[in-house]
Amino acid sequence: MTHSLVRVEHVMGMAISLDLDDDLPVHELERLADGVFGWLRQVDEIFSTYQAESEISRLARGEIRREQCSPLVGEVLDRCAELWDETDGYFDVSAGGVLDPSGYVKGWAVQRACDRLLEEGSANHCLNAGGDIFVRGAPRGRERWRVGVRHPWEPLAVAWVLEVTDTAVATSGTYERGLHVLNPFTGAPASELRSVTVVGPELGTADAYATAALAMGLPGIDWLAALAGHESAVVTEDGRALRSKGLHVAPPRLTAP
Repeated sequence: MTHSLVRVEHVMGMAISLDLDDDLPVHELERLADGVFGWLRQVDEIFSTYQAESEISRLARGEIRREQCSPLVGEVLDRCAELWDETDGYFDVSAGGVLDPSGYVKGWAVQRACDRLLEEGSANHCLNAGGDIFVRGAPRGRERWRVGVRHPWEPLAVAWVLEVTDTAVATSGTYERGLHVLNPFTGAPASELRSVTVVGPELGTADAYATAALAMGLPGIDWLAALAGHESAVVTEDGRALRSKGLHVAPPRLTAP
């Protein structure tokens, strides 16, 4: 008898869903799921900007130094510094005046969880954290996972459906949290792009690239098109739907309100 497991838990302030589709005993699937959500809760305790006593909050207030933090903090901040350079300064964890690496942490944590799953014997899984998704292998009976990218005006509709495997899909947009991403050079909220999706090999990087492109506004479209090893899809605030040539999807008609 084959088994699979789907579990949804509320972590990091959002519903996170895990789909394990491996031919493993139920108790082994449960153990793997426990490990995933245990790891994500650990990350939240360290990096949550909503918890006053998290390490990242205390570091931001100057109560502790970086070398007093978990090695995970140093790992994340080092990568964020590299991403600042890769995005010409548009991915800036201090853009709002306070240290906040959230634009990288969620994708990084999901990627690390999926890498651990592979090491522990799961070759077919999908982990979705608020629209930032990593998939590996495929569900049984299919060659790839089907990932829907939310329509930026219609919550129950999709803008694109992707068929992917061993791939990260990250989306940054203004349709849920409003104008929460700032242009670090002007300090103004980014408002020209409604939704940015980046598809690539690693979720933390894809997440940061999506955030950076959103901060860039319309120039972010050309910047995304030049990214090696990544594909992208963008919906502008005036309702135009654009995608890179290598992203093979059939987008439905998008209509601005």
